Amino acid sequence: MSAPQQKPVVTEREARQVAEAAREQDWRKPSFAKELFLGRFRLDLIHPHPMPPDEDARRGEEFLARLRDFCESKVDGALVEREARIPDEVIAGLKELGAFGMKIDTKYGGLGLTQVYYNKALALAGSACPAIGVLLSAHQSIGVPQPLKLFGTQEQKEKFLPRCARTDISAFLLTEPDVGSDPARLATSAVPDGDEYVLDGVKLWTTNGVVADLLVVMARVPRSEGHKGGITAFVVESDSPGITVENRNAFMGLRGIENGVTRFHQVRVPAANRIGPEGAGLKIALTTLNTGRLSLPASCVAAGKWCLKIAREWSAAREQWGKPIADHEAVGAKISFIAATTFALEAVLDLSSQMADEDRNDIRIEGALAKLFSSEMAWLMADELVQIRGGRGFETAASLAARGERAVPAEQVLRDLRINRIFEGSTEIMHLLIAREAVDAHLSVAGDLIDPEKSLSDKAKAGAQAGAFYARWLPKLVAGQGQLPYSYNEFKREVDLSVHLRYVERTARKLARSTFYAMSRWQGRMETKQGFLGRIVDIGAELFAMSAVCVRAELLRTTEDHGREAYQLADAFCRQSRIRVEELFGRLWTNTDDLDRKVVKGVMSGTYAWLEEGIVDPSGEGPWIADAIPGASEKENVHRPIR
Repeated sequence: MSAPQQKPVVTEREARQVAEAAREQDWRKPSFAKELFLGRFRLDLIHPHPMPPDEDARRGEEFLARLRDFCESKVDGALVEREARIPDEVIAGLKELGAFGMKIDTKYGGLGLTQVYYNKALALAGSACPAIGVLLSAHQSIGVPQPLKLFGTQEQKEKFLPRCARTDISAFLLTEPDVGSDPARLATSAVPDGDEYVLDGVKLWTTNGVVADLLVVMARVPRSEGHKGGITAFVVESDSPGITVENRNAFMGLRGIENGVTRFHQVRVPAANRIGPEGAGLKIALTTLNTGRLSLPASCVAAGKWCLKIAREWSAAREQWGKPIADHEAVGAKISFIAATTFALEAVLDLSSQMADEDRNDIRIEGALAKLFSSEMAWLMADELVQIRGGRGFETAASLAARGERAVPAEQVLRDLRINRIFEGSTEIMHLLIAREAVDAHLSVAGDLIDPEKSLSDKAKAGAQAGAFYARWLPKLVAGQGQLPYSYNEFKREVDLSVHLRYVERTARKLARSTFYAMSRWQGRMETKQGFLGRIVDIGAELFAMSAVCVRAELLRTTEDHGREAYQLADAFCRQSRIRVEELFGRLWTNTDDLDRKVVKGVMSGTYAWLEEGIVDPSGEGPWIADAIPGASEKENVHRPIR
């Protein structure tokens, strides 16, 4: 039987320990981004740009052609936006096309596409209807197929993957009403009972959950005799007795997604459906997200391409003061930013995806950087498009059409993209996650020095290790290829990209020196300096993007007809990026972080409550966080499987 559920009481230190235990501890493969944060510019890890095998490319292009035809003939994005639902016949058509099995191996009935072509397909489908892109990616990037591919038994793969490839929709259930980025407080329980587990709890924001046939559920197994316990992953049939989808949630954007609240009450799940051992759930989730996060940059690339197309067409048609608005510098700068940044986002996505396919490198940082950088930049591009369109950018596509103008959904794209800065790790959480990986080498040798629970002997040993490491490492941060005028000359054409690669090399060393200085200054308090860590990560993201665009430009020069134009776009992006990097470096040490903390204390203590006077709060009544006490559901089940 299920034991009464109690919310775990977790201290800050315990929460960090849970997160630390879940992350991959070892670096068995090289990592371009990890080396970059250590001040080592390993261009050899990404250049020459990796390429997919010819057969993979052929199969991928054939599927993209079929998918494009389907999207152009069967998908009405305006209808989905208007009715807030993807028509069942469209989902059925996607199943028949094989779109739900893009990443599933052919031996299980899937298409077996590479990460590169999977992301190209998501971008294509998402450009026709963003909600379809989310439907497909939630199913395959974080739903049942990916964790089973990485951690499932052969029996589990044979049982579930053929269903996921053709007929069944899957969802991933981790978040709870009172649990977001702090999984140590996860309350949903899975109590062992013979050869089954009994699940109780409530899950929130279950993308695909309203229509799903299969669920990946994270639940806490209590420690007992014969059971290690801990957060554990399960495959759960969504029609199991005791499962109720209590609500279909509605959002400011992505109105067609099937996202809900799911309650589990005495739900019995066979032990054979457990993915991996007990206690491995968070590690499975984080490992799945290493590549799963790349689906978000795919949607950002699609949005960037569309923003560029509309900006170009509109800015040529719209005249102001006797000439097209594109000829006015204020608008032209925005168009240049959109063009250069779209090129960069595609470069980062394709490079990260191809590295994932090759499996030569550890891309946990690259994938996270791609998600962070793309989600932030896509939002800025969409915002600039709305500004270029002026009042028409704020007006809905339906309203534009009603009065006889082209139905351009610029405001919808802005709304749809906003969630990407929150999905699968908010920007703030991504800063902390990437920062932790970026300083891993330092913590590996010097972590015990700043750990208050370590003994004096442990600290002495760590001091000796740290001394040896830094004696070798620090001198290498003084000089490098970035100071040699002819370094990276293979990137010097009519447009010279070698100057940017030399800048990346010099700046990577400067970034590593800044990180070391901060660790020396703040030691154990470093983890509280979230503003500083965020800027360090953002600098690393810019350097990664600059590296990617240069490598992509050279690839296009040697393989396609757009090499000259690619070099121009890469140059523009790098020059824009360098300005942002220098601003970030300036803000490392000159900022208002300390003052901000004082103001926050004043706000939270009510010192400034007088500032809130003179308004009417339109918010409704109710608790800030919904009650998630386990028990039988008292609501109608709105689960809607699609057959």
